[in-house]
Parts: sequence; C-alpha cells; structure tokens
Amino acid sequence: MNRTNKLYLIAIALVLFAFSSCSSEDPVPENDGELITDVTLTFQELDESGNAVGDSFDFTASDSEGIEVGGTPTVETVMLEKGKTYEMTIDVYNSLAEEDITEEIQAEGDEHQFYFLGSAFTSSPFLSYEYNDDGTELIGLKGIVRVQQSPGFNNANIQILLRHALDKNYPGAENPNFQEYAQAGGESDLDITFPVVLN
Repeated sequence: MNRTNKLYLIAIALVLFAFSSCSSEDPVPENDGELITDVTLTFQELDESGNAVGDSFDFTASDSEGIEVGGTPTVETVMLEKGKTYEMTIDVYNSLAEEDITEEIQAEGDEHQFYFLGSAFTSSPFLSYEYNDDGTELIGLKGIVRVQQSPGFNNANIQILLRHALDKNYPGAENPNFQEYAQAGGESDLDITFPVVLN
C-alpha cells in the first residue's frame, strides 16, 4: 500500500471518529412532566348519609413559575372542624398555559396515584382518607376525609404526593397513606405540604 492510500485511510478514520464523538455527546432529551402552577384542595362537608352540607371551601398552593418537587410555593393553611367528614377534591392547573392538568391525570388514571402522608395521617393521625374517585382507578382526585372528634393535638401537616408510572398492583400501593410508595416504582410529579389546623 502506497503512502497516499495510507493517508487517505487515516483521514477517513479520523472523520468517522469525529462524527461518532459528536453524536455521543448530544444530550439525551428529557421527558419532563407537566408544569404545575396551582394545586387546589376543595372540601365539601358531608352529613352522616353522605349528603353535602353548606358551601364548599378551598385552599390553594401556587407558584407562578411552577411548583417543583422540593420547591417552596405559597401554601394556604387548611382549616377543618373536629368530628366532621368531608369530600376532598384536588384540582391541578398550569396557569401559564391555561391548562387543566386534572383532566390529564384523570385520563391517565392507570398511571397516576395520589398518596396522603404527613403528620396529619401518619404520626398520631387525626385525619383519615379513603379514595372515592369516579371510575375504577384509585387516583385520589376525589376522596373522603374524616376528622377525629377528640384528637391529641390541633395542628399538623398534609403531604400530598402524586406518583406517575407506578406499579398499582404492588402490595400496599392501594393504601392512600402508603409510606413505602417508592417501592412501587414510578416518579413524583408533585410533592407538596399543606399545614392543617383543626377548630
């Protein structure tokens, strides 16, 4: 092989190496979740027969730039009455795109589930929660919250966690207060804490 052919092959090898190096450094596109700017908890008091009593009232967490997991949005204090039962609904919204994320969560109910943690549910709990969604999927967009008549204390916090792409058949995953939620896989789309005070 003459010198010209050797130089030609070396040049081709260098060009191929340069192309492969460039392509390997290209960033991998990320699959970011929906941007959430507002989360509203709406409470409707229920009587012993499950009928609505009085007007509903709500509490909101918001961040105009988006509520990120681990962020610090503006959060209202949830105020409930001792011994009462409420239907609680959750609305999730992106005000920047004027998009109702609640509808997407509902449509993809087989991939989403809310968990309700925090000291109000887990450490000497004074609240209980049960899923009451429309349809067959446990999601947590609608549920029943019961407040103890004589709790040991009057304030705590409610951690609301939205998991995406979890294994809903994982043992314990159907428990709304499932502490080991991470073992069911998936990732958190929302993790926000509301202070709660009982009257």
